[in-house]
Amino acid sequence: MLLGMGIAALMAAAAPASPPPPAIEEQTLDVPGFADFLAVDGDGVWATNKGRVERWSRKGRLAAVPMAGPCGAMAVAAGSLWVADCKDATVVRIDLATAKVAARIPTGIANPKGETNVVFGAGSIWVPSDDAGGIARIDPKTNRVVGTVRVDPGTHYLAFGLGALWAVSSAGRTLQQIDPATDKVVRRIALGAQPGFLVAGEGAVWVQEQGDGTVARIDPRSGTVTGRVKVGADLKYGDIDAGGGRIWLRTTADQTMVVIDPASLKIVARLGKPAGSGALRYVGQGAGTGLWTSAHDVHTLSWWRLGTPPR
Repeated sequence: MLLGMGIAALMAAAAPASPPPPAIEEQTLDVPGFADFLAVDGDGVWATNKGRVERWSRKGRLAAVPMAGPCGAMAVAAGSLWVADCKDATVVRIDLATAKVAARIPTGIANPKGETNVVFGAGSIWVPSDDAGGIARIDPKTNRVVGTVRVDPGTHYLAFGLGALWAVSSAGRTLQQIDPATDKVVRRIALGAQPGFLVAGEGAVWVQEQGDGTVARIDPRSGTVTGRVKVGADLKYGDIDAGGGRIWLRTTADQTMVVIDPASLKIVARLGKPAGSGALRYVGQGAGTGLWTSAHDVHTLSWWRLGTPPR
């Protein structure tokens, strides 16, 4: 059902120059199991679950595909869903039209505990494949690994955007900029405590510094950390996305998510009640603009419809 959120009670104070907070409504879906990582597919969303990935719409579940151990954030590209399988150490390709497995690609998985992700960019699929320091590059035309990028040990988190592949080593506390033309690391940037998921968008690279409770903003041209947003005592363990002129942060403590103005670095909204850990993905489709969030501890998915901000 639609739950009108008491926005005024949920907003953090914002500087006058910051954009107004979003008007938002939440629709919650009960999802048995352990719905976690998300990937947007048109007007629906794919979610990892125990022993399967599932496609959901706002009306309910549309498809389920069995897998041994789906894990981490997923990518939608080349007519397919690309999912890491932590038990089989493979990347699984699922045809979006049929919801059937089209290929299983042996890659290795750098973090078999599941905090990892698969991304698409420069015509390739990328996955952290070796905890000693490796990212596998997959050609979706052949379903084969066509290269390996040597990176810092403990590199588990990726984002593609702003002309580069970006990779975070939590153990090394580094953000690595990778040139997809050469498969080489061209820059390393020091980060705070326990960096994790990241996104490249809204003019910068944004990294959760989970141990510090901050989000770092990095200039993609200079590699400089140009600012940080203090969100809470820590950020263990959420998710991050960019879109619609904002940075969206899924949190575990204090609220469901936080909305950040990328220019001023002000928190313009704190939305929803604490719901444990989960994931988040922004959808920018006109009247369908909103966000999907998961909350595996309470077994739900939520669609947050964004309306016109108040003036």
